[in-house]
Amino acid sequence: AYICTMGRILSIDFGMKRSGLALSDPLKMIANGLDTVDSRELLDKVLELASSQDVETVVIGHPKRMSGEDSAIENNIQIFIQELRKKTDTLNVDRMDERFTSKLALDSMIRAGSTKKQRSDKGLIDKVSATLILQEYLNQDR
Repeated sequence: AYICTMGRILSIDFGMKRSGLALSDPLKMIANGLDTVDSRELLDKVLELASSQDVETVVIGHPKRMSGEDSAIENNIQIFIQELRKKTDTLNVDRMDERFTSKLALDSMIRAGSTKKQRSDKGLIDKVSATLILQEYLNQDR
């Protein structure tokens, strides 16, 4: 049987304090919530995952205001992308509009029957947001 050895896709819901991570399956069909990391450790974590999980593309949420303007955190995301590109030239970096993902993350957690305590866990919300960003990205790629 022919085995496809395409790399996975890692998504990041970037935050000033914490960032949520999600990883696709090798066939790039399903997004799996992975982790929430301290944003100061994000670059090292992404590089480690890139090598250990055969990541070929990193998708970073593109937070915009309702007006379509970039939100205030965009400068920090651009700095992160520059740092990432300095460390590796093998990873593709892509962006995905994430205007509604935090609200969708909360809605999907409510529908899934999560507790109030779980819904107040910002790290869990970040991870679910990263998963939604990635699933949306995978869906549009088909």
